Amino acid sequence: MIVRYTRPELGRIWSDENKYRCWLTVETAASQALARFGLVPQSAADAIAARGNFTVERINEIEAEVRHDVIAFTTTVAENIADPEVSRWLHYGLTSTDVVDTAQSLQLKEASAIIHAGIVKFLETLKKRAIEFKHTPIIGRTHGIHAEPTTFGLKLLLWYSEMQRNLTRFDAAAEDLRVGKLSGAVGTFGHLKPEHEAAICAELGLRPVAVATQVVQRDRHAAYISSLAILCSTMDKIATEVRHLQRTEVREAEEFFSEKQKGSSAMPHKRNPITSEQICGLARVVRANAQVAFEDIALWHERDISHSSAERVILPDSTIIADYLLAKTEQLIARLLVYPERMLRNLESTGGLIFSGQLLLDLAESGMSREDAYRLVQGHAMNSWKNELVFRDEIAKVPEITNRLSPEKLARAFDYHRQLANVDAIFARVLEA
Repeated sequence: MIVRYTRPELGRIWSDENKYRCWLTVETAASQALARFGLVPQSAADAIAARGNFTVERINEIEAEVRHDVIAFTTTVAENIADPEVSRWLHYGLTSTDVVDTAQSLQLKEASAIIHAGIVKFLETLKKRAIEFKHTPIIGRTHGIHAEPTTFGLKLLLWYSEMQRNLTRFDAAAEDLRVGKLSGAVGTFGHLKPEHEAAICAELGLRPVAVATQVVQRDRHAAYISSLAILCSTMDKIATEVRHLQRTEVREAEEFFSEKQKGSSAMPHKRNPITSEQICGLARVVRANAQVAFEDIALWHERDISHSSAERVILPDSTIIADYLLAKTEQLIARLLVYPERMLRNLESTGGLIFSGQLLLDLAESGMSREDAYRLVQGHAMNSWKNELVFRDEIAKVPEITNRLSPEKLARAFDYHRQLANVDAIFARVLEA
C-alpha cells in the first residue's frame, strides 16, 4: 500500500480491524435473520449481537496456532461471548467463504462510495476548466507534429467526457459486486435455504448471487479492477499530456510550482512535472493488478484459495491507488498553470503550415482537381518547412493560387477562427447530453 497516503479512509477500510468488523457484521446479520426463521434462538442471536467482539491481537495469536483465519476469528468472538450455549449458534450453517466474500463486498461497497465521490469531484474540476479555456486556441498535434488548430478547452472537455464513461463503468462494476453469498461449502444450500441467504443479504444491503460455488465468482472482481485500471489509465493519459505540455520546447501549460519547491538537486532552474510522473507510474501498478484479477477467475472445481492471497494485495492497493490518483489528478488540473500566449505563439510558429489542409479544400472548391491541389500545396509546404520560410507569404506569391483565391479568400484560409467555429456545438453536445 501507499505509505505516504494523504486520505486515510481507504486505508481504514482495508485494515484488519475493519475486515474483522465486517466479518462480525455478517455473522450478526446471519444470526438475526436465521432467528426470524426459527433456526437460531432469538436470545442467542441477540446475545451474539450484544457481546460478540474481538481483538486483532487475539485473532493473530490463535491463527498462529490453527493456521485458519476464520476459525481464529470465530474462536475469539466466542471467547468474548463467554457462553457456550450462545456461541454454539455463531456461524451456524455457514462456511468460511460465506462470511469472507460477503464481508468483502461490504468493504468494496465502502471503498466504492469514496472512489465515486472522487470521480464526481474530478469531473466538476474538468468541466470548470474546460469552460474556462473553451475558446483558447492551441495547436493540435498528431504523431507529435503540428496538425490543425484546436482549443485547450476541447482538450479538457475530451478528458471530461472520458471520465464520465469511467464513472458509468465504475458504478456498474461496483454495483455488480454489491452481492452476498451464503450458500455453503459448494453453493448448494446444503444447510441453509435460498430464502435464508436472501434475508441475510437484505440485512446487509446486498443482493444474493444467483448461483455460486463456495465463492462469489471472480469475473465480478476482474471487471471491478479493470474499471479501476481504465480509470487510472485515463489519468495516466491526462498526466502524460501535461508532461508534454510542460516540456521546455512547448511550455503551453505546467504543474503548479510552489515558491519553496525545488526541481533538481543539481540544477536550480528545473521545474519538473513530478506529480504527473507519479500519476503515470502508479497507474501502471493498477493495470498490472488487473492482470492478476483475470488470473483469479479460473479456480479449481468449486473453489481453491489461490485468489485469496492475491486479492489481499490487489483490492486494497487498487482502490487506494485509484483514490490517491483521483485526488492528485484533480489537484493537478485545478492548479494547472496555463499559458495562452505561448499556445498562440506555438500555433503560429510554422508560418501557416497548419492551414495547408484548408488551402487544399479551398483550391478544390475553386475548380482545381484535388490531386493537383495537393501536389501544389505540398510542394510549397515542404519548401517552406525545409528553408524555414513563412508558408503564408510564399503562397501569396504563387499565381496558380492567387488567380483562383482572392486576398480575402486567402486570408480566410489562414484564419484559425474558421476552423474553430463548431467549438460551442461540441461543448453543447457533451455538456447537454
